[in-house]
Amino acid sequence: MPYFIHADLDAFYASVEQLDHREYRGRPVIVGGLPGDRRSVVSTASYEARVFGVHSAMPIAEAVRLCPGGIYLRGNMARYREKSGEIMALFDNFSPQVQQLSIDEAFLDITGTEGLLGPPDRLADRLKEQVQKETGLTVSVGLASNKYVAKIASGLSKPDGKSIIPPGAEEAFMLSLPVSKIWGAGPKTQEVFAARGLKSCADIHGLSEKTLVSIFGASFGVFLYRAVRGEAAAAFDEERGSHSMSAERTFDFELYDAFAIETALFDICQTLMWRLLDQKWHSRTVMVKIRYGDFSTESGRETFETPVRTLNELYDRLLNLFHRKYRKGRGLRLLGAGLMNLETKKVYQGELFDRAGPDSAGREQRLEETILKINKKFPGAALKRGRLV
Repeated sequence: MPYFIHADLDAFYASVEQLDHREYRGRPVIVGGLPGDRRSVVSTASYEARVFGVHSAMPIAEAVRLCPGGIYLRGNMARYREKSGEIMALFDNFSPQVQQLSIDEAFLDITGTEGLLGPPDRLADRLKEQVQKETGLTVSVGLASNKYVAKIASGLSKPDGKSIIPPGAEEAFMLSLPVSKIWGAGPKTQEVFAARGLKSCADIHGLSEKTLVSIFGASFGVFLYRAVRGEAAAAFDEERGSHSMSAERTFDFELYDAFAIETALFDICQTLMWRLLDQKWHSRTVMVKIRYGDFSTESGRETFETPVRTLNELYDRLLNLFHRKYRKGRGLRLLGAGLMNLETKKVYQGELFDRAGPDSAGREQRLEETILKINKKFPGAALKRGRLV
């Protein structure tokens, strides 16, 4: 039977800041922007800040109103990436298959590792101990036979906790929860639950699949029917084979702010571009995936005559595709992007001409290859390109 650990770093950005700045420890730290930043939203709030009601995706102005005495920071992504890299490297010691969901969370497939690495509960303990000892940060873990239940379990144990759902107990576990714990059911869905008197997963369990579909639509209705039964939910996609690569980000709350969405897309593009350069592939086909608060999904792809050569070129192509597919005014729960039909890197005629010009794509490409080499030689450098706004 498959078995997974969902490892979720606790208040990651804020925790890194508290690790690096002793004077921040024990105080409310809010990462995302400074008071007065009109377009900024909260990326991470420390647990001290959460006491005041501050949470991810909240406008900074609202956070300041709730917690005027907080420490507000724009953040240091280079430092966060450095720490994330350290932790993901540690995860490789505990599983042959690590699926990184975002900078601060990952799934570890520990199916069949018991003979080599020991019982799952002890393995989880050693993972937590090693992360704390070697990085100074804490991680909460959930263990279950499918990823969806493991993710919910890790969230219940925060901070610095461990929740184990034994095989066969997935449905009973879900039935014990209030609807507020259903991952993927955002504020608007919670309003529907309340209006219909649905307070627990057991209440939803009592409704037929047909009824749930009639209330919530085909995609989310089927998702709820499976979720409250502790079944694997189609929420976490795997890599799409050896001839494609993808990356995605899930959001704790529905994301509406255009600047925040575009920044998340640029971050995904950086992940893809470094992998493309590192593996020496070319791709002419880009793909975007958009999941809304009701779990309905938009996706699309586009193939170009020339391959992607630079980060900004990849971003431009994906951004245009995103805006053609995105239904304006709807909140995002997941944003993903990928490169398809990968092929071995070769010189294209266009590159020969581009490299001759002072403002050429070839010049950008050489810069990005240099950044990749520096980051591989000095992992702590965490160099990256800036977004052209």
